[in-house]
Amino acid sequence: MAKKRIVIGEDDRAIRSALAEFLESLDYEAVEAESCSGIREAFRETSPDAAILDYSLPDGTALDLLPHLKQSYPSVPLILLTGNGTVQLAVQAIKEGAEQFLTKPVEMSAIAVVIERALKNQRNQQKQLAGKVREKRESVDPFLGTSGAIREVAEQAQKLAASQCPVLIAGETGSGKGVLAKWLHSQSPRSDEAFVDLNCAGLGRELLETELFGHEVGAFTGAVQRKLGLLEVAQRGTAFLDEIGDMDLQVQPKLLKILEEKRFRRLGDVQERQLDVRLIAASHENLAELVRKKRFRSDLYFRVSTVTIKVPALRERLEDIPILANHFLERSATELGRMGLSISDQAMESLCGYSWPGNIRELKNVLERAALLVSGEVIRPRDLHLEFKESVVPDDSSNLTLHDVQKLHIQKMLDAEGGNVARAASRLGVTRSTLYNKLKTFAIHASRERN
Repeated sequence: MAKKRIVIGEDDRAIRSALAEFLESLDYEAVEAESCSGIREAFRETSPDAAILDYSLPDGTALDLLPHLKQSYPSVPLILLTGNGTVQLAVQAIKEGAEQFLTKPVEMSAIAVVIERALKNQRNQQKQLAGKVREKRESVDPFLGTSGAIREVAEQAQKLAASQCPVLIAGETGSGKGVLAKWLHSQSPRSDEAFVDLNCAGLGRELLETELFGHEVGAFTGAVQRKLGLLEVAQRGTAFLDEIGDMDLQVQPKLLKILEEKRFRRLGDVQERQLDVRLIAASHENLAELVRKKRFRSDLYFRVSTVTIKVPALRERLEDIPILANHFLERSATELGRMGLSISDQAMESLCGYSWPGNIRELKNVLERAALLVSGEVIRPRDLHLEFKESVVPDDSSNLTLHDVQKLHIQKMLDAEGGNVARAASRLGVTRSTLYNKLKTFAIHASRERN
């Protein structure tokens, strides 16, 4: 690992050399400068991690430097030294951005402590900034789009924002169930507490139990240290159980008991602990159907599905694809430093005419890959590399407009349901009145409009 680099701005050669020697003994790299201009040059050439600056320099004072250094190198902590310190001068220095203000003579040990503390604060700030950047990059508005299907989801979710009741989010894989779960947490009274998620798919009974409930040392072979379970980590916050339909049948009654009694025990523990957690569950399968097949307990189903939100598949909200596609492309382009990227009309038609078996997740991946690999500034159909042949529109659709694509898809869903508007509306993820309006807009005749 590279050594931390410290600029020493001091015109007294003896003091400067002593500081440099001391810092190097602590495994720092010292960069010496004896004037304001020398300090500026040292910053430009070395990009230091911190700086120790004498107040009085041959061509100015450290206060003259502070505004420039803090603007150009905002994360670098600056420590000022002076032989004639006053409270007024210290206040001014701190106000201008100095991390610390020390009066000579200063013990070397004190300087070491100040530098260590300054670098630790710098690391913490960088971690927080990185976390915010990552959170912003990863966050997606779950309601991007203008379709009736997604507006209906948004309206339902808004009503549940302040609620404490369990929520079941249903929808196909990749449709945005996890994004919606995080949004519900962020808008709830528990938003300042933990959001913890666990995907139940593929987890055996033993692993699922220890992930949910935690365990004590010696609870089973290999339990050599205590482990906190998801429910305990999420205390006072939100626990998100993704793909709850895959939960082992032997674990389901244990979870139900905990949810009903609001108490739990770690595996191998005799002490019961209070539980205050809001549960959000999600499944790509129809839980009611799993109950009928005896693959999911009916009592747990009723407990987790107090309210159910159905997230529509992407093929059921084709009019939202341009908005989503441009959003994902803009985000990818920003990360790659390619702000001029755009999607051609033909490529957008290809996106709108594709069936999207992987839903929004697949759309996001397609746009990220295209942004990374495209040679020019415009993404064309050949840059999309869509994986599957299935499409909601005919193969000879290169000249179709988005209006045509939507009309064809609505007609396809209506034909599939034998002209039944209610069932077609359900498949499209819109209300029946919305579909009637679409039929009128596209001049589509429903031959059989029975309920």
